[in-house]
Amino acid sequence: MPDNDDRSISKSRIGRAARVGRALGGQGIKIAGTGATNVLRGREGSQAALEKRHVDSAEQMVKTLGSLKGVAVKVAQMASIIDVDLLPEEYREIYQRELGTLRQNAPSMSWKKVEKVLDDQWDRPLAKIFSEIDHKATAAASIGQVHRATLKDGRDVAVKIQYPDIADALRADVENAALFLRLGRMIAPGLDARAVAKELKARVLEELDYELEAQNQRRFARAYRGHPFICVPEVVSELSRERVMVSEWVEGMAFDEVTDLPQSKRDRFGEIIYRFAFGSIYHLNQLNADAHPGNYLWMEDGRVAFIDFGMTKRLAERQIKLQVAAVTAVLDEDPETFGIAMEDLGFIRDREKFNVELLMDHVRLVGGWYLSGRKQKITRRYVAKALTAISDPRGEYFELVRTASLPADELMGRRMETGILAVLGRLEASANWTKISREWWFGEAPATPLGKAEWKFFEERGHSRAPMATSD
Repeated sequence: MPDNDDRSISKSRIGRAARVGRALGGQGIKIAGTGATNVLRGREGSQAALEKRHVDSAEQMVKTLGSLKGVAVKVAQMASIIDVDLLPEEYREIYQRELGTLRQNAPSMSWKKVEKVLDDQWDRPLAKIFSEIDHKATAAASIGQVHRATLKDGRDVAVKIQYPDIADALRADVENAALFLRLGRMIAPGLDARAVAKELKARVLEELDYELEAQNQRRFARAYRGHPFICVPEVVSELSRERVMVSEWVEGMAFDEVTDLPQSKRDRFGEIIYRFAFGSIYHLNQLNADAHPGNYLWMEDGRVAFIDFGMTKRLAERQIKLQVAAVTAVLDEDPETFGIAMEDLGFIRDREKFNVELLMDHVRLVGGWYLSGRKQKITRRYVAKALTAISDPRGEYFELVRTASLPADELMGRRMETGILAVLGRLEASANWTKISREWWFGEAPATPLGKAEWKFFEERGHSRAPMATSD
């Protein structure tokens, strides 16, 4: 894992934006230039030269975005799991492979800096806390890195340590995002840019508080303790601080290895991720918005471990019920009820002046994978098609999306949904996602063996099969 210690994290808002722009835009210009030159020259070996340019460009993106950390790394991590239509198909794998290294191997800080953070956070020397701690990071991500250690009582733990100066850098990224959202109103006048920017800022900056993350993880760990196929590591509360978090160490197969497994195993892995991501909304009234493969490990006992809870969102029961009402209306082909629910959620302001039927068609296209009622394999092509339907200005739904709104309270849910779709697309996972969802929406019988095991677990703990059905 490369050491980035000789470079401080850039904290300048303008500087960070410029470096991201150069990393993403400049490389594209170089690639286009290479392609044009090769066409004009028509020399042998031009294909090899172009492929080398793509590899060099992807490596440069990783280097630049990795050194910036913060939101820039999150962008790269998400880019690594989504097929980008703007890239020639034969080169997409190159970018996914290189950018995918940031999921587990973002440039790390030196042990000297790690020690300083730990000394600042704890009032005891490390020798009093650990019998052993690995000086080399086992993983490095957007705002911190993880070291494996053994406590004096013999427990193996993961020690998550925040990068120095990352707080200022992350705030700069959030301010840049707010600027882009304000500019976005020119494209989508219905967007409440101020409310969305406020929500985005709140959720992103929450990630800087590891004590809050520890609280979120404890909540999920309690809810899933003893679960048959979901594992949330326990938090060592007495050692968790604002910039350091300690939790139970878990081992498992990384996502890139899972994608090489047979279809049946990828289907199982995908269903577990889906049940955790969406089921948590109904069982905990909370979702984990940071859906990327670096957060999932397939353990030897068949469970999947979920290991990052820095960006979660609590949902009001009313909001969840309105979401279910909107879904039910789509399934029932009931545009009137659908329009009422979408208006109450804040997606549209005046349903009488809005093309509700077209919006229903759009929802069927984007969310068809969990609304179709049939078994569906999530392919990379399907993911690209769904994302294009959201943002392509050439598409038939662009004007519709432009005049609708994005409620601030729905921002993290849509982020999670898009991320999970991309993850399932990389797995090419198959399931009847609708039948699984109907367990939560309508209290229907378990649709799969995993569903039977899960509902036995929850019912033993007094959970209703339709969690939102009995409360207002």
